[in-house]
Amino acid sequence: MTQNIYDDPEFFQGYSQMGRSIGGLDAAPEWPALQSMLPPMKGLKVVDLGCGYGWFSRWASEQGADSVLGLDVSEKMLEQARKTTSAANIQYARADLEQLDLPASSFDLAYSSLALHYIKDLPGLFANIYAALKPGSRFVFSIEHPIFMAPRNPGWLIDGEGHKRWPLDSYQLEGERVTNWLAEGVIKQHRTMGTLLNTLIAAGFTIRHVNEWGPSDAQVAAQPALAEERERPMMMLVAVER
Repeated sequence: MTQNIYDDPEFFQGYSQMGRSIGGLDAAPEWPALQSMLPPMKGLKVVDLGCGYGWFSRWASEQGADSVLGLDVSEKMLEQARKTTSAANIQYARADLEQLDLPASSFDLAYSSLALHYIKDLPGLFANIYAALKPGSRFVFSIEHPIFMAPRNPGWLIDGEGHKRWPLDSYQLEGERVTNWLAEGVIKQHRTMGTLLNTLIAAGFTIRHVNEWGPSDAQVAAQPALAEERERPMMMLVAVER
């Protein structure tokens, strides 16, 4: 079963104070790039994997999706999503993505934001998503970049002149990475970029677009703190087709 760290009170409290938790999609700097990879929502049946507070589920509904199913392993996340959702065409349910059970050929779009790096059985999940999508449908997701996840002791190394370097070690050693982010003992699953993309291909998907995300000039001008995200990619945005 996927580690349910989001129901840990300490973790949830810290997560709830983050900018993207408060401001939603517009507070996520990668959202414009991710949005550009999505098909028009009009009439689509959508599944939101790791829906969290339901920000994307509500956006998809507002953009004309026929129905949206938001799934998350965290009861605290789902409780918040339900509190802030009034659209009748959105349904939320608790689900462990490691044991996903979706009806075959039922969805036009699968979406996931920063959830897949927690999944141990990624080949199984991709196979389930592939089976649940209709032919020609899209699967669009963001995930922590392998360069960001690889280090055993992640964190900036700063030299005497203030230059930042990211400690890229253990890149080829795939497997668990345990970090203390918002709470102790957060478990993520590191894979190389090749493994991630080849796992999608093995599941039957066709890769349409890969974005090793970094902020634009305008974003850095508006939020100077984002400049460090140009030193190494923090996340990958991927669009594939069934």
